[in-house]
Amino acid sequence: MTANKDKHREGAPPRSAARLAAVQALYQMEKGGQGVEATIREFKDFRLGQEIEGEKLHAADAAFFADILRGAVETQSKLDPYLQRQLTEGWRLSRLDATVRAILRAGLYEMIRRPDVPYKVVINEYVDVARAFFDGDEPGFINAVLDAAAKEARSDELTV
Repeated sequence: MTANKDKHREGAPPRSAARLAAVQALYQMEKGGQGVEATIREFKDFRLGQEIEGEKLHAADAAFFADILRGAVETQSKLDPYLQRQLTEGWRLSRLDATVRAILRAGLYEMIRRPDVPYKVVINEYVDVARAFFDGDEPGFINAVLDAAAKEARSDELTV
């Protein structure tokens, strides 16, 4: 799984690079079954700020990356029912692309548990991550789900 946008290469802000890496790590964990701490070590040692496929990736905020990854994994049992409610009746979360699930889980974790990050930043960042992987409707779907989450989790921020 590789992103196709330049934003997450050299010059990307460290938190943007951390978000992309967290999504990639969540995807990798789902596909490979590796645990969260081993994945964090692997990414810190071999991926964050390293060269991958001939591209030098920007140094990510490693602590922020680890927080998103741990948080998304630890709260997945709360995040997934919310995601399921956002789907059309008859659709299961398992039918979504694994990358979409990873983006939504990371974004929802940040929306719910990181009030220090403005909700608009969370939405914009994860829509940008989605655009790095998808040219179709997925970024719009991710925008809609995170916007709905903001209305629930950040209602005080929306009225300001």
